[in-house]
Amino acid sequence: MRNNKILKNTLALYARQVVVILISLYTLRVVLNVLGVEGYGIYSVVAGFVTLLAFLPGTMASATQRFFSFAMGQQDNHKLKETFSVNWLLYAAIALIAFIILQTAGLWYVTEHLKIPEGRSEAAISLYKMVVLSFVASIFSSPFIAIIIAHEDMHIFAFLSVVDAVLKLVAALLLGYIQGDVLELYGRFLLITAIITTSAYIIICVRKYAECQFRKIYWNKRLLKEIIDFTGWTLLGQLSTIFRNQAVTVLINQLFNPATVAARAIALTVANQVMVFSSNLNTGLYPPIIKSYAAGQKEDMLNLVFNGSKLTFFLMWVFALPMLLEMEAILKIWLKTPPPEALLFTQLALIESLILSISMPLTTAARAPGKMKLYELSLGSIQIAIFIASWLVLKAGYPAYSVFIVAIIANLLMFQVRLLLVRKLIDFPLTPYYKKVIIPVILVTFLSALPGVILNVWLPKGLLSTALVIFVCMTSATLCMYFLGLDKYWREKSKDVLISRLFKFRTKG
Repeated sequence: MRNNKILKNTLALYARQVVVILISLYTLRVVLNVLGVEGYGIYSVVAGFVTLLAFLPGTMASATQRFFSFAMGQQDNHKLKETFSVNWLLYAAIALIAFIILQTAGLWYVTEHLKIPEGRSEAAISLYKMVVLSFVASIFSSPFIAIIIAHEDMHIFAFLSVVDAVLKLVAALLLGYIQGDVLELYGRFLLITAIITTSAYIIICVRKYAECQFRKIYWNKRLLKEIIDFTGWTLLGQLSTIFRNQAVTVLINQLFNPATVAARAIALTVANQVMVFSSNLNTGLYPPIIKSYAAGQKEDMLNLVFNGSKLTFFLMWVFALPMLLEMEAILKIWLKTPPPEALLFTQLALIESLILSISMPLTTAARAPGKMKLYELSLGSIQIAIFIASWLVLKAGYPAYSVFIVAIIANLLMFQVRLLLVRKLIDFPLTPYYKKVIIPVILVTFLSALPGVILNVWLPKGLLSTALVIFVCMTSATLCMYFLGLDKYWREKSKDVLISRLFKFRTKG
């Protein structure tokens, strides 16, 4: 029953991601057309200053999920109510602090140091204030998103994510029909969208979940300390990753030309978008892994981690394999004239992300006991070491792509460190993991890549051959994943869920 729900949730999140990407891409086109190059440039600079903190709500929600899921696994309704009350008050305090800092120090930086075209300062400041309020609204929505995911109601999260994307598209389309400064109007529309979606999350959670209520405050000082400690270490780990990525980008900016920097930005964008498909499955796995640990069901938890590690890798590999082989053609179709180094950078970035994808369920398992200090300090230190090693390599005269090689080696090291840390935290069995996860992953990787590699080498370059290679790669990856990567139980479950979904679709049609 649980595995059926995981698969259904994964399908819901996949559908959500495809729809959101398509709507977002079209929204970007509309916004760029309405605001113009200068207006969009101002928006990017002003909004980008705030979105440097965009990781905060998501990271906090991910940390909060652990406590909601843990209480649900223990079937402790009182603790669940305490968790909601403590988190709500904590998020309100963080939202207030963020608002004060952004409206004082942040506003000063925007007015005094950002380069705004003459005559556009007033509109830029108004836009900044609206973006800040939208950001604060996203903080308020975070605990409600966390509790929806903890309850494994991914269809609600998927639906509201699509609604948010649609509202942003409507906001962009309305700009062409309403008089006024489009930059200020866009900021107001984005704020209205944020208020609507945040309100929807709150109303749904209050009506659907008994623990989400404001009539009585369930205070627990010890729980507050645990949440702050857990969230603090989780944020530190996230910050170390952001620092590494940004610091390496700055390093490349100082030592190479702007085209090389652009090539790195393109590579990271592509890798992150493909990585989302693995992240969707891990989002569905997060609550049941934590609940199994909290309920003392270790065998169920290990089964979820083992199969989850394979599936997160396979779901990314289906998209990454054709992109690795046909990246040159894809970049030319997408960007027409991509920077010269974008091809190699993107291929290396995808390899790094593939290594990371298999580690996602391990990270969730590490979070189950709630003791994150050693885990985050160990991996955070490696993240910082990546920057130092990149600096030394580039200083020694090696080419720009060397930073990706360093990152790949470091991610292989981090994978081993994660395994050792998870073994220490939850007595995780390493030998069965290598047999049941690593060996099938290696087998699927090599066998599924073989047909695509042969076609890529033998066929003449062209649009038709690119389409054929992509089709063959995705087909071979899917078939190898199904017959060689999954055990009999998960093959049957996957088949049952897909057949039931197709039957429902045909019935509705």
